[in-house]
Amino acid sequence: MNVLLSEIAKETVLTKAEEDLIKSVFTVKKLRKRQFLVQQDASYRHLYFIEKGIVRSYIKGPNDEEHIVQFAAEGSWISEDFNQLADIKSVYNIDALEPSEILCIDREVFQNLMVQIPKLERYFRMVLQKRLYALNLRVLNYLMHFAEEKYRRFVSFYPEIVQRVPQHMIAAYLGIKPETLSRNRKKMATKKKEA
Repeated sequence: MNVLLSEIAKETVLTKAEEDLIKSVFTVKKLRKRQFLVQQDASYRHLYFIEKGIVRSYIKGPNDEEHIVQFAAEGSWISEDFNQLADIKSVYNIDALEPSEILCIDREVFQNLMVQIPKLERYFRMVLQKRLYALNLRVLNYLMHFAEEKYRRFVSFYPEIVQRVPQHMIAAYLGIKPETLSRNRKKMATKKKEA
């Protein structure tokens, strides 16, 4: 739980008792590469924090093409809704892209934790603000730029993910064909060599 506690410490100071309480309410789930954490249309009621590894959330289109919504590496949360208390049906599949350790917390336990440790609300507000900012950047990138610039911005915003995720998945995240991404990467490499 070191990564989670380290992330929380960036926003607020916890007492030892508060850290112990946080440790007591999470369970650890270990995933193999390509193992599902959540499957589309399955009922679930947990929030997930990536302690180690990288996962993705995605939906499958009518022709089985994947539309990747989010990559989440160490220090990130992946969940559809932080507020829902009841079981909900997942809109997305979530699976591991490499062996991963996921911290899981039941939504109701999560809400109770916010009551027991009110200063955690600042941390989660910051998490949600960062996710909203990233979502807004993604929408603007999608609407305003062609493939080469979309990729360039992705690389600058998520440099650690580029090295760990297959190119066809990055293409699916950017909403472009893998061949288009490959062509643009070659073009960018040529420009870099000429510079």
